[in-house]
Amino acid sequence: MKQKIKVGIVGLGTIGKVHADAYAHCADAELAAMCDVHAGRLAEVSGKYQVKARFTDYRDLLKTDVTAISVCVPNHLHHEIAVAALCAGKHVLLEKPMTLNARLAAEIIAVQKKARKVVQIGMVRRQAPEARLIREEVQSGRLGEIYHMRAVLIRQRGIPGLGGWFTTKALSGGGPLIDIGVHWFDLCMYLSGQWHPTSVSAVTYTKFGANMRAYKYVSMWAGPPNYAGVFDVEDYATGLVRFGRKATLSFEIAWAANAEESMYIELMGDKGGVRALDGKPLKILTEYAGRLADVTPQFKADSNPFHVQAAKFLAACRGECPPAATTAEGLTVMRLMDGVYQSAKSGQEVKIAR
Repeated sequence: MKQKIKVGIVGLGTIGKVHADAYAHCADAELAAMCDVHAGRLAEVSGKYQVKARFTDYRDLLKTDVTAISVCVPNHLHHEIAVAALCAGKHVLLEKPMTLNARLAAEIIAVQKKARKVVQIGMVRRQAPEARLIREEVQSGRLGEIYHMRAVLIRQRGIPGLGGWFTTKALSGGGPLIDIGVHWFDLCMYLSGQWHPTSVSAVTYTKFGANMRAYKYVSMWAGPPNYAGVFDVEDYATGLVRFGRKATLSFEIAWAANAEESMYIELMGDKGGVRALDGKPLKILTEYAGRLADVTPQFKADSNPFHVQAAKFLAACRGECPPAATTAEGLTVMRLMDGVYQSAKSGQEVKIAR
């Protein structure tokens, strides 16, 4: 049996609890330390997993003998804690988005190179069984050349924590684009192998969240609303990304819109296409024996993506494989995010920095 890796978690909100559950399902992980600024939540979660090393300051956790940590805190703290953890000699599983912008992401990479430690970005959507199957189809060449992608994630009323850190740009970096769109951008590039976006033309809108008291909703994740708070981010983003002359990516990402809820990614190749993550059976649209054919592949679909992500992170910490989502890839996603916001602000197509 492999020697257990001692792991700590910083931030025990919803996603931190998910990470704790994932490590608890890894036979080679030992949940050894936990940190949260809310003492009550810290006591509750650490008690559930019988973790005795409990801290309200992440700096104290970094002084322990844990080998690796998960960073599950609001976006504006990602850079600070990841850098501190690397300087303390810890491997890092860093929740998405990597940080607020590309400049800060590049700083994390610079520290990582000096520390020579693993940093894996929490792009857990990659670990969905259908995503892994699509990647195999693309890499095998069965879909041919991927020339266009669609990324759609529209919520009718889904603004999280209205008036809190999610809707405050200084703390979050943006609205739905950086909150949920980041997964779709990463996934499209990961599945297609197109990692060199060259330009983007985008528009963002703020139509629902700015007038907080007028916002009608059924339920609110990370709520209730804080009407004394801030909403200075977009609630809808759309645009077109170019990957030179090789491919394009169109996207629609919304926390709130007067539209039917919709969620999917679509890859179009000259030999086949696929639409996935829409709650329906995966279907490959292609040709067979000179006729159009829809292929519904059979595959095991009961694995938990967060459990898979944690297991791959631990394997990377042991030097058995590369991280499941690298900081270089995370930097590319952040550069694309920056480009979208810059284009929306200027009203013009902008080039993506490299």
